[in-house]
Amino acid sequence: QVQLLESGGGLVQAGDSLRLSCAASGDTQNIYVMGWFRQAPGKEREFVAAITWKSGSDFYGDSVAGRFTISRDEDKNTMYLQMASLTPEDTAVYYCASKPSLGSSLRRGDEYSDWGQGTQVTVSS
Repeated sequence: QVQLLESGGGLVQAGDSLRLSCAASGDTQNIYVMGWFRQAPGKEREFVAAITWKSGSDFYGDSVAGRFTISRDEDKNTMYLQMASLTPEDTAVYYCASKPSLGSSLRRGDEYSDWGQGTQVTVSS
């Protein structure tokens, strides 16, 4: 099992940038993909971005492509989400997740086996 701990959330203004971190521990050798998801009040969980752990290939949801950048530091077992040009629509709880295989889709949250507790990002207008 992999334990995940997010950090870096907070309150920012529209147009600001913010970087989230997700530290992994436990059976990290089993991680194949790590991803970020978010959920705003009253909305369904949304895929944000994912990265393959060994090769570093990155993938993004349509609403964040071009503004957010996912990365990872294998030595630190940590994944990052650099968010730029934030808007109030980016307000949500952000979760990191991991899975031990590529699976059928990087966007499907139900394919991820381990989840963090979430970190709140609030963007004021």
